[in-house]
Amino acid sequence: MSTSSMQAAVWYAAKDLRVEQAEVPSIRDPHEVKVKVAACGICGSDLHEYAAGPIFIPVDAPHPISGDKAPIIMGHEFAGEVVEVGDKVTRVKVGDRVAIEPILSPNQDGAYLMERYNLSPQLGFHGLSGGGGGFSEFTVMGEHMVHVLPDDLSFEQGALVEPAAVGLHAVRQSSLKAGDTAAVFGAGPIGLMTIEALKAAGAAQIYAVEISSARKAKAESLGAVVIDPEQEDAVAKLQTLSDGGVDVAFEVTGIPAVLNQALHSTHAGGETVVVSIWEGEASFQPNDLVIQERTMKGIIAYRHIYPAVMALMQKGYFRAEDMVTQRIPLEAVVEQGFEALLNDKSQVKIIVSP
Repeated sequence: MSTSSMQAAVWYAAKDLRVEQAEVPSIRDPHEVKVKVAACGICGSDLHEYAAGPIFIPVDAPHPISGDKAPIIMGHEFAGEVVEVGDKVTRVKVGDRVAIEPILSPNQDGAYLMERYNLSPQLGFHGLSGGGGGFSEFTVMGEHMVHVLPDDLSFEQGALVEPAAVGLHAVRQSSLKAGDTAAVFGAGPIGLMTIEALKAAGAAQIYAVEISSARKAKAESLGAVVIDPEQEDAVAKLQTLSDGGVDVAFEVTGIPAVLNQALHSTHAGGETVVVSIWEGEASFQPNDLVIQERTMKGIIAYRHIYPAVMALMQKGYFRAEDMVTQRIPLEAVVEQGFEALLNDKSQVKIIVSP
């Protein structure tokens, strides 16, 4: 293989993801960093793009920040080693191990321009919206997107910072206080990360609503009380267990009926945080908010939170041992990765090594 080409997983269309040779990217801006990817996770949004995309992937017009449109290299939950830096980079040096914050948002001179940069109308993700991605041997991004990994965190742990950041941001944006009760609807990777974040935040009791037996087992092993909505009425059970409703419910499934369950599982004055990305509309009765003075809010991704995630990882939260169910090489990403996740609900987090 020549030094100018590398293996990459390229998205062409729904159900058309190809592992092929791509050009090794080079630094074009003095604030850019080139990273040799060590580990990259497959995310629920990757799965949506593969099964039913495009959702975030730009197809008709290039993304305003990456300048790319499909076909694009996928992978946005990753960590690796810095192998080259632009002339003006100050945050990292060659040899540093880094976790990538893949948010594409207006930036200048190695910094995001907006305080709440995840709320930009131009929001995109490196590995979904072009610009390269983690399902490749090398990728280049702005220095504002790299965070040095502490020595005691593995590359695999580094690849989990991104999904953990979603869970931690959801909990930090909620009204939850230490000693409160919470329910998490959906115990996939983000739901499990939310459970971990709730533990870190001091929730006294955490309930998980999930139907997959493998995911129920994972949630239980992380300390949640598990309710299977196929076996019993989840709302009634939660109202009973929590003595009138939980303080905060987190909706992490993107299923309309579940949004209503989450809403009804909270007590008067309670809060529902919507974490999932939706493929269509969902309805609810506004009186369920009004008459009980409940609150509902949404969150997208994360901001200013990678250092906190890594600090909690050093304390033993968000452990790879609890989340990773499979490790595969890049060439097997379609069959053993995407197809496995679609067909085998016992998988939680699959880590890909280029």
